[in-house]
Amino acid sequence: MFDWLQNIGGSSQGLDEINKQFLQMLQDGRHIFDAASNALLGGTTSDVIREDLYATDLRINRTEIQVRRALVVHGTVHGAGSFPSLLVLMSLVKDAERIGDYSKNLFELGCTDTSLGSDEQRKLLISMKDKISGFLVRSYHLFEGKDVEASRDLLKEIDIFLTMCDQRVGELLRVEGVNEAGQVLTMRYFKRVASHVGNVVTSIVMPLDQLDFYPGKDQGQQ
Repeated sequence: MFDWLQNIGGSSQGLDEINKQFLQMLQDGRHIFDAASNALLGGTTSDVIREDLYATDLRINRTEIQVRRALVVHGTVHGAGSFPSLLVLMSLVKDAERIGDYSKNLFELGCTDTSLGSDEQRKLLISMKDKISGFLVRSYHLFEGKDVEASRDLLKEIDIFLTMCDQRVGELLRVEGVNEAGQVLTMRYFKRVASHVGNVVTSIVMPLDQLDFYPGKDQGQQ
């Protein structure tokens, strides 16, 4: 389960700081996702949030660098026995960083004139955005509290969501005579954000060698 975090050795103060920095990345990821999605789907003007959005993305990247540096130092001091767990943390901060990247893609899509379909189709995208935002909030609290059973429940919900994204993309690609590129890209970015949230949550419930994989997840999914 989550014992790997304690297995990397060293002072509890150092571990607490690494944990705190990672949680901040998740919090920033939720902020940038909400801001970018609102700009894409309506209700927020892109120019109003642009500076804050890119500043948040930069903060996520800088935090990733800080955590990596701390992990390298930790591994140097505590030796090879800590390496597997350090690699897990390296993977997790990359997942958190990618949430920011795909959110930025959503924002940049919103800065174009692409169509997101009818009012009904837009409502579906808004409901999916709200669901992902909820995933991000729950992942933060689950990582903070190490709730294994609730994490398994969330992973099941994320797997259903990923399948829905694939099904919807398939439907859109079969539409003739209409440019559905905006919806398809939005669905793909939504799927990638949700998938990276799922990767983070696997660290709570799965053994080290199965990080990013969990029951129900199609290992071929991208």
